[in-house]
Amino acid sequence: MHKRGGDDESVSTSPEDLRAFEVAIRDLVGVALRSIEGGDVEVTLPQLRLLMVLSEEGTVSSSQAARALGVAASTVTRLADRLLASGHLRRGADRSNRSVVTLESTARGRAVVEQVNARRQGELRRILDQLDPTERSDCAATLRRIHACLDGTSTPPALSSLLR
Repeated sequence: MHKRGGDDESVSTSPEDLRAFEVAIRDLVGVALRSIEGGDVEVTLPQLRLLMVLSEEGTVSSSQAARALGVAASTVTRLADRLLASGHLRRGADRSNRSVVTLESTARGRAVVEQVNARRQGELRRILDQLDPTERSDCAATLRRIHACLDGTSTPPALSSLLR
């Protein structure tokens, strides 16, 4: 249950509203997936999520990347192995603690993130341009409020960046 504003009356989300949000999530995930489709993007969605973390944060430790993605460290190790082999990522060691493995995106990895972001933003623009400016503004305001509700939860940052 959720209390609206200062009202004393509890208001539950209707099944119709819940379904609309489920459909929107599915549609937005489709936009994210289509942004990596095609012969010229040679990474998987999980690999892209790691590259996006590195693009946003710069050089990070493997454990920081795992926390940002909401996955186990062993998962990051496997993703990094594949991205290292394909030339999208560079491994290093922390200068103050050589046992800490660091990850950094290469120029090739950054180019993939830029390309995918451009595709995704292009598709979102085509969709949003079909709304009138007031609808678009209202929708964006609602999405910002939803993001604020999710902020601080276990939602991985890299997932939210896919939906930007």
